[in-house]
Amino acid sequence: MNKKTFKDISVTGKRVLLRVDYNVPLDDNCNITDDTRIKATLPTISYLLKQNAKVIICSHLGRPNGVYTKKLSLEPVAKRLSKLINTQVKLASDVVGESAKKLVTDMHDGEVVMLENVRFYKEEESCDEEFCKQLASLADIFVNDAFGVSHRAHASTAGIAKYLPAVSGFLMGKEIMALSTNLEKAEMPFVLILGGAKVSDKIGVITNLINKASVILIGGAMANTFIAAKGGKLGYSRFEKDKVDVAKKILAEADKKNVRVILPVDVVASTEFSENGPKKTMDAFCIKDGYQAMDIGKKTCKIFKKEIARAKTIVWNGPMGVFEFKKYQSGTKAIAKAVAKNDGISVIGGGDSVAAIQKLGLTNKITHLSTGGGASLKLLEGANLPGVSMLLDK
Repeated sequence: MNKKTFKDISVTGKRVLLRVDYNVPLDDNCNITDDTRIKATLPTISYLLKQNAKVIICSHLGRPNGVYTKKLSLEPVAKRLSKLINTQVKLASDVVGESAKKLVTDMHDGEVVMLENVRFYKEEESCDEEFCKQLASLADIFVNDAFGVSHRAHASTAGIAKYLPAVSGFLMGKEIMALSTNLEKAEMPFVLILGGAKVSDKIGVITNLINKASVILIGGAMANTFIAAKGGKLGYSRFEKDKVDVAKKILAEADKKNVRVILPVDVVASTEFSENGPKKTMDAFCIKDGYQAMDIGKKTCKIFKKEIARAKTIVWNGPMGVFEFKKYQSGTKAIAKAVAKNDGISVIGGGDSVAAIQKLGLTNKITHLSTGGGASLKLLEGANLPGVSMLLDK
């Protein structure tokens, strides 16, 4: 996948519509509690400003369902960005209305305007043709740096590219390189680590990467479905009954391709799906009645860490246990430390996997932390993302 970036075209003095993902968490007083997503776009914005481009920023925030919602205004985002880039970011009160048109018309080179929440318009998610045209009329060039929503065929992620030259920003380029280009020529051994709740969420990833991986390590509740496929006793553990046959087929396919699929040998189980229940380590294939698996056990961690230490390429998506409970974060944290210790290529996608790395202060030990959960899964599946496929090819 070889797409043009904004470095491949001239942006000097041009009006650049920059699509970003500023869907940041807010507290009850509309204060930003984590500005990671804003900071992730700073290299792109800095480059555009150095090239004296007129930067028009477009983003969504939350799910307003096509209706103006004061609590989801981008006002706090515009204020935070102004501080981060030490340049005033003027916020339009609309997206394609009079306010946006006037602010854009009055722009000078090296200035920044932010459009209001694009999801205040129902035409955004329906990718309305007229809305795409109006949005495109504000600019000369479209730069997509919103990887996290590029699996959505929305007006501001894909539709606008029909009417403007479309290229990627730094962040988008990094995501494409890490999750697609680099994996096409991954160095072996290649270890794929999968966790989370559902096999159904990861079938596409397994189907695509089973042709590349040497070893697949499976934890989290999705491991229960594979254990069920091998005849294990799960007690009260959650698993997908309707995906047991799928798990059997995956195991058979892996065996045919000489890919080792390693499942937990022990788990930390409890009688309650909460922080308060008793903890007990059990055989992963023989969980007592009334108990459910909540995390991978110490023996499993040891086996997984041994495989991770040998790897030259690692892709990890999904936690090893019920990460929302502190009591059951040990397995995920152990895997995070092992991945960070590895000197090879490491790519991590998925909220809880990334959160574990960040909590442990290991961000700089990872080759690439993906900013897009759903989008990263789609790219790992080898699927075409609307917001990526519409970009100009090199």
